[in-house]
Amino acid sequence: MKIVSWNINSVRFRIGIVEQFLRENEPDILCLQETKVIDADFPVAAFKALGYRHILLHGQRMHHGVAIIARVPVQEDDRLDWQANREARHIGVRLENGVRLENVYVPAGGDVPDREINPKFGQKLDFVERMTRWSEGLDGPTILTGDFNIAPLPCDVWSHKALLNVVSHTPVEVAALDALKASNDWTDLGRHFHPAPARLHTWWSYRSPDFTVNDRGRRLDHMWATGDAAKAARAHHVYEECRSWLKPSDHVPIVTEFDF
Repeated sequence: MKIVSWNINSVRFRIGIVEQFLRENEPDILCLQETKVIDADFPVAAFKALGYRHILLHGQRMHHGVAIIARVPVQEDDRLDWQANREARHIGVRLENGVRLENVYVPAGGDVPDREINPKFGQKLDFVERMTRWSEGLDGPTILTGDFNIAPLPCDVWSHKALLNVVSHTPVEVAALDALKASNDWTDLGRHFHPAPARLHTWWSYRSPDFTVNDRGRRLDHMWATGDAAKAARAHHVYEECRSWLKPSDHVPIVTEFDF
């Protein structure tokens, strides 16, 4: 089974590259973040035409939004409000084998890494704290994936020194993500298959006309798994080439292959 996570930054605007990716790679499940569309306007027909008939949506106009699209049966399990303000940032399902799949879009956190000056940064830290409390009570194999908006390791960014005070790589965010990881039996599948210090970027700013020139990337997108789900993982890929496609997202898809 291939499970994909992709912050698509507007699914309607980029439906062409989504269709291209699905045709070329034929994953079983696609987890999208930042869909930027209410459920009634989601391009369901495009996915059904490619054989993805199980579509679960948690949308929001203009901002946020997550979706799980599958060609295998899934059953909606939960929609958790880790933002505590009803933003559409999470949807979870249960696979037929009992494994839970949780798709999350962690807030970016604004520009200033200080919760007193920048409330958005505090919201981000509180979001991860709520996820941590949820994680502590998990029972059973679970896959957690999505745009975490945190690059935890020094090698997860183009320059550890330059980004130490930049939101997404600050010590306080890294500590929060480390606490989440330690709260259960999580395996970071990206680093399991591509151990540090291997380069493993998933995001490049739109500010660079050609992202390949300076390669100032960050690993913001992750796939973690607990217990038997982690043991079933067989490979993990980052589809960096998608960043060069027509009308790309600033994120690229990550894919984990599981033996179930």
